[in-house]
Amino acid sequence: MPASRIPGRRFLHSPGPTPIPDAVLHAMAQQPMDLADPRVDATIAACEQGLKRLLHTREADVFFYAANGHGGWEAVIENVAAIGETVLVCGTGHFSESWAVQSEALGREVVRTPWREGYPIDLAAMEQALRADRNHAIRAVFVVHTDTASSVTSDLAPIRPMLDRLGHPALFVADVVASLAACPFDFDALGVDVAIGASQKGLMCPPGLSFTAVNARALAHSKDVKAPRFYWDWARRKSSLSYVKFCGTPPINLLCGLEAALGLVFAEGLPTVWKRHELVASAVHAAVEGWREGGALDFLACDPASRSVSVTAITVASNIDVEALRTVARERYQVAIAGGLGPMLGRAFRIGHLGDCNVAMILGAIAGVEAALRTQGIPVGQGGVQRAVQAVARAT
Repeated sequence: MPASRIPGRRFLHSPGPTPIPDAVLHAMAQQPMDLADPRVDATIAACEQGLKRLLHTREADVFFYAANGHGGWEAVIENVAAIGETVLVCGTGHFSESWAVQSEALGREVVRTPWREGYPIDLAAMEQALRADRNHAIRAVFVVHTDTASSVTSDLAPIRPMLDRLGHPALFVADVVASLAACPFDFDALGVDVAIGASQKGLMCPPGLSFTAVNARALAHSKDVKAPRFYWDWARRKSSLSYVKFCGTPPINLLCGLEAALGLVFAEGLPTVWKRHELVASAVHAAVEGWREGGALDFLACDPASRSVSVTAITVASNIDVEALRTVARERYQVAIAGGLGPMLGRAFRIGHLGDCNVAMILGAIAGVEAALRTQGIPVGQGGVQRAVQAVARAT
């Protein structure tokens, strides 16, 4: 027997996957094209140029993979360091540690800077690690711009000046999976060598497509890296032929969706997109300010200036069953939220507010979460929903 129909739509407020606009779904619903069809190359070119525009880079090459963000990580690892060589991973929480573990699994040495729970990257620790590397063994510095597990966004602006001041040749690699199309990111101005992104967050597409943007310095560096690779190889993929660009058949329908999504972003206008993300994030932050007065909930991100516009992680008291809360929110109130990851497993839940999200959607999500909190008997301060409404009313 099929499950009974639930009226309306279930609100999807994980930090990825995120809601997919109808225009993107419709773009993906066409039959695939044969590889000789000129529309294939036109779609690929539109996605490449659109991402370069979104990243604010004129010269970087964009390489796509039929993979999630971990595939993008692997492409970077395989191209920037040979087996046995070293990378520096700056601590931002669960995702920086996952990137470090993946690097080690692929035979690379990893230097970590510590993560202080609830805070962005430790620039002093990064500088100390680079100063200690007198022989310049560190081949690349890996930084997660927005760590969705901690909901902390780190300031990337000091990193290139630090590398230059120290005279360190390491590549600067930024993971912008959770920040791209949600907050400003300027590849060229920041002096980034490689950026990694994926389709299922601010880009408003299904999971399954990731990319790396690679400048000329990083591409030249990769050609000297003696590491066995084929599918991930940047030099091998640099071609005018679609079959070579993708190391096989392109994921055409995902690319059609991405082309449509980029069109929506640019039609709205990037400054407007960023402002909208700030607005919906301010509503969630205002609600949490109210809920925390009950004594059982709080922000994971301790510094308000580092709180992400993409997702908000909310810590819970030790006696609260996060998974039960998520189940009630999803099944009774039709709001799907995320749980904690890594060291925050069972200690936090997360509300995603990026991509195709507007004020009405976020207010509905906040109300559903508050209803679930109250259903579970979790003490929350008065006025979470009201504070959210007031925050958006003041801003508009």
